[in-house]
Amino acid sequence: MSEKTLTVAVTGLNATDNPAPGVAVIRALRDARPSIRIVGLAYDALDPGIYATDLLHEVFLLPYPSQGLAAFWSRLAYVHEKVGLDVILPTLDAELPAFLDVEPRLQELGIRTLLPTREQFTLREKGRLPKLGEKAGILVPATAVVNTIEELGRVHHRVPYPFFVKGLYYGAQAAHTFDEASHAFYKQVAQWGIPVIVQTQILGEEFNVVALGDGEGGLTGAVAMKKLMLTDKGKGWAGITVRDPALLEVARKFMSATHWRGPCEIELMRDKQGQYHLIEINPRFPAWVYLSAGAGMNLPDAAVDLAMGKKPNVAAEYQVGTLFVRISIDQIARLEDFQNITTLGEVSR
Repeated sequence: MSEKTLTVAVTGLNATDNPAPGVAVIRALRDARPSIRIVGLAYDALDPGIYATDLLHEVFLLPYPSQGLAAFWSRLAYVHEKVGLDVILPTLDAELPAFLDVEPRLQELGIRTLLPTREQFTLREKGRLPKLGEKAGILVPATAVVNTIEELGRVHHRVPYPFFVKGLYYGAQAAHTFDEASHAFYKQVAQWGIPVIVQTQILGEEFNVVALGDGEGGLTGAVAMKKLMLTDKGKGWAGITVRDPALLEVARKFMSATHWRGPCEIELMRDKQGQYHLIEINPRFPAWVYLSAGAGMNLPDAAVDLAMGKKPNVAAEYQVGTLFVRISIDQIARLEDFQNITTLGEVSR
């Protein structure tokens, strides 16, 4: 199959102040492969990425995985019938279990993915981080899984205050008292259900690593950055690439211990003694992944090669001191596109 005809679908087209990774992944792919055909897979008709006419050839609405696997698979099969997909790159935590369920059927259709195994996906869950840290030789803050408000009232004996109360997929709130913790608990349960994860707070500086695993224990590439500006939701609005051998060593240890296949984001805190503590591992590209392309190590492009069974040509180093700064713009869209996505569930340009 020639690169000229390569068709790649990317999910996660939300691009608000808490953006999904899809638009960043697409921009990175377009930088590396000008002739690539990009198909957007969205879950909401107002996802801003749908209307980025310079990025996407076609867009299709998907049913939320919570609506059932049959509907989810039927829609993916329809998209493939319409455009002929070669690769799908999912970018959202909550959709990955559904993609893992349908992965064998995607392979039967000749559609490639780059997903972790079910076991790998489970290993990096928030509540299992201490066990993973022990296996990989990585420091992890005290962590507990909480299912009831009564358990939350006792958890400070194992996970000292202050701690973060985290949702199963997204969200984290700091708590210094039981009142704050209980408020955060009910908020996370209402949004994501149980269990809720409680993790003691590490004071220091936050660092993030976007990494790509080859599925055999190797690290295909990794780019580390430090956030320079945060939104009121704690999301990075600006950041800069940094290099610290200890940071990248955490990524290597994680890959070696899990044989992770595909992209991930490793979130760490560096304490006052300079030691890194693993806070979270997100099982997909982060929203800031375009920084990897800007710094000379295009990891979304490498992910497509891995999915296609090719050896990626990844730069040995990335440029330190490369910044990203997000902007907000008013994107002009055609009413025709909005009507088509809301009534037909698809847009073709």
